[in-house]
Amino acid sequence: MTITLLGFFSPAFSQKAATAPDAGKPVTENKKNGPVAEFDKTVCDMGNLVQNTPGTAVFTLTNRGNEPLLISSATGSCGCTNLTYSKEPVLPGKSTTISVNYNAAAKGNFMKTLTVKTNASDQAVFLQIKGQVLPK
Repeated sequence: MTITLLGFFSPAFSQKAATAPDAGKPVTENKKNGPVAEFDKTVCDMGNLVQNTPGTAVFTLTNRGNEPLLISSATGSCGCTNLTYSKEPVLPGKSTTISVNYNAAAKGNFMKTLTVKTNASDQAVFLQIKGQVLPK
C-alpha cells in the first residue's frame, strides 16, 4: 500500500515543480540586507624599507551593502604597527581607508597581520603587510 501511495504522489510533486511560475528563469542573487565589507586587497607588499624609516600601507574598504558599515576595531599583531581609520559610518556604495604605519626597526623580512572587525559580520577580516627592512 505504501509503495502505491508513493508512486501516486511522486508524479504529482514532480509535475508541480516543473510547472512552477519560476521554472526556467535564471536564479538571481538576492541583495543582502545590511552592510557588506569589501577590501581592495588583503595583502600589501610594502617592498624594501630602510631600517628605522617607517613605511605606510593603505587598504580601501568599500560598503557593498545597503546599510551603513562601521569599523568597530582594527589592530595589528604587534606594537610595530599603528593603524588609523575613520570611526564614522561608511554609507552604502562609499569607501574609507585603513592606514597602517610600520616602524621598520628590525632588519629582515617581515609579515604582520591586521585584524579588522566590522558590523558586516561576526567574523574578523585578516589583512597582511609584508616586505623587507634593509640596514641603513
